Amino acid sequence: MTAAFTRMDHSTAEHWLVIGHETMAAQPLVADHVLGLLQSLDGVVMGFAVDQLTHCLQTATLAERAGADDEMVVAALCHDVGKSVSVANHPAIAAEILRPYVRDDVYHVIRVHQDFQGRHYYGHFGGDPDARAQYRDEPWFDLAARFADEWDQVAFDPDHDTEPLAHFEARVRAVFAAPKRFV
Repeated sequence: MTAAFTRMDHSTAEHWLVIGHETMAAQPLVADHVLGLLQSLDGVVMGFAVDQLTHCLQTATLAERAGADDEMVVAALCHDVGKSVSVANHPAIAAEILRPYVRDDVYHVIRVHQDFQGRHYYGHFGGDPDARAQYRDEPWFDLAARFADEWDQVAFDPDHDTEPLAHFEARVRAVFAAPKRFV
């Protein structure tokens, strides 16, 4: 069933009931799309010692083993998924994918993770290695620092004991099962 309008200003409440029903019926596909984006990073090396999927898996494995909650583990897994679209804008892309499904501090950690990780490499490009300082007063600062320093920047080891994507699939499906809010 489809809504029969060609302009939103001609829509009715009944049309939006159809659209709402169809949107909710398609919600399980969100996790499938996210898993597909992650799989698209397999083999994308970009000069690193591991491909980007392995990097994401290592980051999530480290977060999980450190006791991070499900939202943070899934965010760690998805933090670089935006690279499948744009490396330059990947933190914002990943953060916006996650935003309706995770709490605000997790969203912000992913949104700014590159500036936090920049402590370890921005200086090589003439950037400010202390770019994270601009967020010092944010309530999520410590979580972002932990994410960048303990899980993200150390996750490029081809010999690391890393969980496979299948290990995280149930968590991905649980986090993306229903939005907590619409943004």
